[in-house]
Amino acid sequence: MNLDALQRRFAGSIREPEVFRGETTLTADREALLPLGRFLRDEPGLAFRFLSDLCGLDLHPAAPRFRVVYHLFSPATGTRLRLKVPLGEQDPVVDSVTGIWETADWHERECYDLFGIRFRGHPDLRRILLPDHFEGHPLRKDFPLEGVKTP
Repeated sequence: MNLDALQRRFAGSIREPEVFRGETTLTADREALLPLGRFLRDEPGLAFRFLSDLCGLDLHPAAPRFRVVYHLFSPATGTRLRLKVPLGEQDPVVDSVTGIWETADWHERECYDLFGIRFRGHPDLRRILLPDHFEGHPLRKDFPLEGVKTP
């Protein structure tokens, strides 16, 4: 995958790509997510038109604590790309990519529900797996192993 145009256009917002076993991973600043996502989707040589998955990571006690990981696929080129966006513990907020990839809708809701990561601009950000009255986010590493009592 030729990422030269990407690195020129987003210099300073993305880190050097990591390539392992033919898979490319980019780490990007959250402020660059929306313009980067549009570029990845619309650039003819890239054409990452399909968001196959979006998930959260809790790297507690490391800082920044959270990552949102986007798994992209380009049907035109048959290539995959992993995009990571680090988020701090005090402000785990990132822009919603539902305007770029509609499939992000339920993935973002699941990430919000289980990790507490908020997606600014999401059309319907609410719990998707747990009841509304549930307190906490069970995939955070500081969530009690024995769970919590529910009414």
